[in-house]
Order: sequence, then structure tokens, then C-alpha cells
Amino acid sequence: MTPFASAILEWYDAYGRKDLPWQQNKTAYSVWLSEIMLQQTQVTTVIPYYQRFLERFPTVIDLANAEQDEVLHLWT
Repeated sequence: MTPFASAILEWYDAYGRKDLPWQQNKTAYSVWLSEIMLQQTQVTTVIPYYQRFLERFPTVIDLANAEQDEVLHLWT
């Protein structure tokens, strides 16, 4: 490992956020969803929306089968 990589990992161990919902159950869908949501607003704002969204649409199949109005209602 390079010195730079070691420094980054040390910083993360000391200061990084490790208790966010999308870090607990890592699936491609949950990570993708969090990344999309986090592009639009701050972490503290995203957390309740993320949790409600995943509760209603736990898989990408559930999301794909949902009515657009319901998705938009939970998104906004």
C-alpha cells in the first residue's frame, strides 16, 4: 500500500462516518440509491428519505414495478 493510501485510510479510521444507513447493508441498489440522493442534498437530510424509500422499495425490482406518482411522492 502506498503512503498516500495509508494516510487516507488512517484519516477515515479516525474521522470517517461509519454509521450511515447505506454502509450497513451494502448492496449495489442501496449504494446506488444513496449516491443519487446524496447528489441532491446533505447527508442529514437524505437519511430519513433513504430509509423510507428503501422500506417501500427494498429492491430495484420493487422500484421498477412502482407507479411513478408513488416514487415521486416518496422522493420529494
